[in-house]
Amino acid sequence: MFRNPAIKLAAFYAVSVMFIFLNIWFMVKRDTMVMNLLPFALMVVILAIFSTDMILKLVVFFTPLSLELSELVPGLSFNMFLPTEPLLFGVLLLFLLRIVADRGFDGDILRHPVSWAIWLLLFWIFITTLTSTMPMVSLKFLMVRIWFIVGFYLLGIKLFQDKANIAGFVWIYVSALLLVIGYTIFRHTGYGLLNKQAAHWVMTPFFNDHTSYGAVLAMFIPFMTFFSFSKYVPGRWKVVSRIVLGVLLVAFVLSYTRAAWLSMILAIGVFVMIRLHIRFRTMIISLVSVLAILFLFQDQIVHYLERNDDESSSNLVEHFSSMSNITSDASNLERLNRWGAAIRMFRERPVFGFGPGTYMFKYAPYQLSKDKTIISTNMGDMGNAHSEYLGPLAESGLPGMLTFILLAILVLYTALHAYSQLSDGYLRGVVLSAFLGLVTYYAHGLMNNFLDTDKAAVPFWGFTAMIVLIDLRIRKEKREAEEKKSGPLQPGS
Repeated sequence: MFRNPAIKLAAFYAVSVMFIFLNIWFMVKRDTMVMNLLPFALMVVILAIFSTDMILKLVVFFTPLSLELSELVPGLSFNMFLPTEPLLFGVLLLFLLRIVADRGFDGDILRHPVSWAIWLLLFWIFITTLTSTMPMVSLKFLMVRIWFIVGFYLLGIKLFQDKANIAGFVWIYVSALLLVIGYTIFRHTGYGLLNKQAAHWVMTPFFNDHTSYGAVLAMFIPFMTFFSFSKYVPGRWKVVSRIVLGVLLVAFVLSYTRAAWLSMILAIGVFVMIRLHIRFRTMIISLVSVLAILFLFQDQIVHYLERNDDESSSNLVEHFSSMSNITSDASNLERLNRWGAAIRMFRERPVFGFGPGTYMFKYAPYQLSKDKTIISTNMGDMGNAHSEYLGPLAESGLPGMLTFILLAILVLYTALHAYSQLSDGYLRGVVLSAFLGLVTYYAHGLMNNFLDTDKAAVPFWGFTAMIVLIDLRIRKEKREAEEKKSGPLQPGS
């Protein structure tokens, strides 16, 4: 803008002095330090304009450390995660501007089967936002889902085209997660590491409770295991990875999150099936068969479970076995209460549901007196449906649940197909790690739901993007090989 170096220097000092005096005025006259945030805000804006990748990495780092606005400013009628969601909203705006400027986006990404499942999911959320009993709540839900998908699925695929960014994504998230783990274990030590009750909340304010904390730990353990033992990872990084893996496992156990423990056992079982080269179709048939058996013999199973009176406790074995206690364990009984309310809400509005994000505001009247527990509330103000499947069923009807299940099936199929086609050992490890990380979440989703939070949404969509990117590479290589094999078209052909 200014060609004369002396003018540039003078302008720099003039702006600096103006900022200093303005900042002093705000601190003295307004008793606020808000202007101190301006340089950081300007830095973020500059980064967003010139390097979207850096903004995404910044969001990844801040995700485990983010705080809810309600923690900082109580009493507001709305909530968001800071600083991640404002940053992602900015990324969404820039994405839309670039789409207009470039007149489109990568067609291969948009037409991938997983992408079509995501568009269907978003389309139905949009439709049920229009029919919602609380339109503004549902609109906010839709916007949050969109900026996570844009940031870490669409732009995530672009980010991961540089292979180094795949490991970078994992390490950036885990490095911040280690800070939270250190904070959590330090607080936990003050109450005794075997104190189960303290384990429920010592990770606050970074995580709402131990369930989301345990779910995120489970998602990253497969990657740290891969980095720890893969021959494609340099030796010094293997050592670091093994230390980090040890820390994650200790934190995972001390989280006392039974659903996360169960999801990890399931992921290990799936890993064994993959190593035995069991086909995806066989896995799906086995899963459907198990679900059919559970449905047909539900009365006998419930009768058997009612005989379990193990309470959740600091004894790890008793705590795990208490997962099937549906007689006296308050946590399990409350989860059944939420599920029952969700199913009754579905029966009342089976197609469109009550609207995305509305369960927590609407479930209270659908609780039955016989299902309520010592931790139930008549106001129904204690959170969501505790299921990534029954939540959409109540909020967006049967199509809402089916679109999420379709997405899960297509992602898992794509991952297994890509894994079987790859010859690159490192990428095989990445696909398997992302796949197993998502398996832990899909399994955990039977008992909890966290995709409306940045903690789980960032790795969920990031891992999905890794799988789709690698599948797109395989498709492109096959297409180029077929074109090379067929040769150039001859004149007149």
